[in-house]
Amino acid sequence: MKLLITGGCGFLGSNLASFALSQGIDLIVFDNLSRKGATDNLHWLSSLGNFEFVHGDIRNKNDVTRLITKYMPDSCFHLAGQVAMTTSIDNPCMDFEINVGGTLNLLEAVRQYNSNCNIIYSSTNKVYGDLEQYKYNETETRYTCIDKPNGYDESTQLDFHSPYGCSKGAADQYMLDYARIFGLNTVVFRHSSMYGGRQFATYDQGWVGWFCQKAVEIKNGINKPFTISGNGKQVRDVLHAEDMISLYFTALANVSKIRGNAFNIGGTIVNSLSLLELFKLLEDYCNIDMRFTNLPVRESDQRVFVADIKKITNAIDWSPKVSAKDGVQKMYDWTSSI
Repeated sequence: MKLLITGGCGFLGSNLASFALSQGIDLIVFDNLSRKGATDNLHWLSSLGNFEFVHGDIRNKNDVTRLITKYMPDSCFHLAGQVAMTTSIDNPCMDFEINVGGTLNLLEAVRQYNSNCNIIYSSTNKVYGDLEQYKYNETETRYTCIDKPNGYDESTQLDFHSPYGCSKGAADQYMLDYARIFGLNTVVFRHSSMYGGRQFATYDQGWVGWFCQKAVEIKNGINKPFTISGNGKQVRDVLHAEDMISLYFTALANVSKIRGNAFNIGGTIVNSLSLLELFKLLEDYCNIDMRFTNLPVRESDQRVFVADIKKITNAIDWSPKVSAKDGVQKMYDWTSSI
């Protein structure tokens, strides 16, 4: 099998690429190396095995067309994208060009030149908006959704908020429509929070990794308080990189069963954490005190997002295996090693 990973030097891409190399898969990695840690991830991947690296920009139609026509991949994990809500607000045009324009470039190249190529697209829970139409309860450490105690499924109303939500949502819908109208083999994963090794997190993307960095700094004697948005009770379910790898490759083996569908993806309610609960895990594991100051709530931030994953678990033989506690400890250990 010949596998293309767009954004293959990012967090998720490099994890998927490393597994592909371990399986002897013919791998093509496409990336513009613009994100923090991407060059480090490329060097790491190069130490693991041989693959084709293509330096290019998903916004450039010619780059993408050449990529597809030269390599003619059997399958593609489309991960290249602008991933931060804050960046989308600062530069909505760039956000649109990358997430919508780039995705359309890929879909058109596949439609015109390689229509049998399978595409699995990494979308987001932000396509559901702020979810303020539901009722919430506030406890000492977290918000809970009274109306959806086991999480949100795919019947949840789409409601794009922020330029990021709009761009990812548009790309999400293009992926589904190209299956419907043109018969392409596309699958959409609407992700909650993901984390794990090779995630060079920033303050506005990769929150588990970012706060693990703060814990490492505190452990090393840097005791300056950090900031959080809101009161720290906002909740996400978290899915570790090991489970992401299992998901993507199991899905790839079952594309004929799941093509044309969107799936909510996450660690489920049993692997959900608020910021405050994450801090407690890190404090207990590292024997530290995580001191922070509060900033206003981010625009359109969801108080709770937990994925109801029954649709994907009923469709393929996959479910999360790494607990939030074990995963956070693995994340901290990796962060402290770099």
